[in-house]
Amino acid sequence: MSLLHSLENLLKEPPPSYAFELSEAGIAYSRPSAGKDFETGFAPFDPGTLVTSPTEDNVRRADVIAAQIARISPLQDVKKRRPAALILPDYAARVSVLDFDSLPDKPDEQLALVRFRLKKTLPFDIDSAALSYFVQPSADPKRKEVVAVSVALEIIARYEALFRAAAFHPGTVTTSGLAALNLYRGEGPTVIAKLEGRVLTVMALVEGSLKLFRCVEMEDATEEDVLGVLQPTFAYMEDEFASPNSRLVLCGFPAGALAGWRESETMSGRFGAPGPFNAGLLGYLEGVRN
Repeated sequence: MSLLHSLENLLKEPPPSYAFELSEAGIAYSRPSAGKDFETGFAPFDPGTLVTSPTEDNVRRADVIAAQIARISPLQDVKKRRPAALILPDYAARVSVLDFDSLPDKPDEQLALVRFRLKKTLPFDIDSAALSYFVQPSADPKRKEVVAVSVALEIIARYEALFRAAAFHPGTVTTSGLAALNLYRGEGPTVIAKLEGRVLTVMALVEGSLKLFRCVEMEDATEEDVLGVLQPTFAYMEDEFASPNSRLVLCGFPAGALAGWRESETMSGRFGAPGPFNAGLLGYLEGVRN
């Protein structure tokens, strides 16, 4: 059960014909289409159908979600499972950036070390969680930086069960924020603020490497609340990386948001500018579609 696949691994074989991003608002999807490679769309949920949490069951009305999946992709051959990419809400998982002085050479020893570092920092039991990680490039050869993604097994199992029941094989699983990073091609220190309903995801990048990943619940997501999260993030960038002029990139915000605070740009890609509930899907397509 893998939560994160690097672009290099994804390109070793053709990408799945179907991709789904789930959120509290609904399902953003990509599916095969006659006359073109694929089409995208969005199937909404009633409030309370799916409630994201890293510690509690997210799927509150499985029947409603299953019905939407069936409308998006009617079942034709129950004996043949269709490969699919599954993109989870950021708040359903935990993304951690870990620093190490050194790492063992063997993958199983690396995994054990990452689990040990995460054990006391997660709101769920790491021994009952799906965990994936990768070692990202570092400008300092004496440091090893690891991006680790973890999610409680009972949570990911409920998501995957919805698609297995519809004859899908969710072989590629990632999170919305990590997939959305494919949409950003800029250079230099950057803070990405991604708003998905009541959850704000903040990601900090330096030289293309992820330095911080944070999810914050905010029921109203007022500008004051958002600034309360962004201000210490920019202070962190300045203190840790001497980056007082970090770029701000917004994703999922209404037009003109935060205009009075500092200059910003809106995230976009080859398949358009993402809204609040499809940034992961468009980022995934950006990475795998030629």
